[in-house]
Amino acid sequence: MIVLVPVYRPGDRLPPLVTDLAAAVPGASLLVVDDGSGPSATAVLDAARARGATVLRRRVNRGKGVVLRTGFRYATTHRPGDGVVCVDADGQHEVSDVVRVAERMRDTGAQTLGVRRFDGEVPARSRFGNAATRAAFRLATGRDVRDTQTGLRAYPAGLLSWLATIPGDRFEYEMNVLLESARDGLPIEQVDIATRYHAGNSGSHFSALADSVRIYRPLVGFAAARVFSPGRRRAGSGVADHVDRDRGGALRGGAGVVDDVGDRPVAAQ
Repeated sequence: MIVLVPVYRPGDRLPPLVTDLAAAVPGASLLVVDDGSGPSATAVLDAARARGATVLRRRVNRGKGVVLRTGFRYATTHRPGDGVVCVDADGQHEVSDVVRVAERMRDTGAQTLGVRRFDGEVPARSRFGNAATRAAFRLATGRDVRDTQTGLRAYPAGLLSWLATIPGDRFEYEMNVLLESARDGLPIEQVDIATRYHAGNSGSHFSALADSVRIYRPLVGFAAARVFSPGRRRAGSGVADHVDRDRGGALRGGAGVVDDVGDRPVAAQ
């Protein structure tokens, strides 16, 4: 199992998170991928490395989607056959919930989402945004995903090569993964998790306007394609083209740690 933590300008919560994850998921490989945070993040990333994480650093900021694809490609190269669980670096996720999501993925062989309950003290924009996006996703796909923007997601090894083909460089990437999963008929497991926000979610790098537009654009496109071009598929999106359907099997092939346009991360440290 690889625990993948995408970061941009990480705070002091990252090193203790690495420690807690290492204790809670024995034998897991902890992978931190930094999205071009620059020299100011060096001390925090060095501390994460000292606590056992492998750290990849990108030269320039490209977005969460690029960072996740970088992590998936690293996993297929360095830990073939291992699944990946993605965890936010801002302390939103209880380590016990990370374990439960990873276990559900292992038990079912399906991608698994940690879905927030949005009860208690939740910022209004998060509560409203999730409700609106959930309704739009259900309208577009006919499937009810209770938390389309969760950062806690687990993927079996057999999906990693496919995940590396999904477009989207920023927050829209995770929406595209769900839309392509719906198009391809892939199962999506959902596990209820606690909802935690620190300082009103001030550590989030999500732009309410720009990133909301990025997320809703593929939703609208998906819905339009269903209406006007039923049965049409994204070229190369068929899971059979990329996935070893043996749940525990290693991937067929696998790319190196490079992104779509060749902006290579600094070597693993």
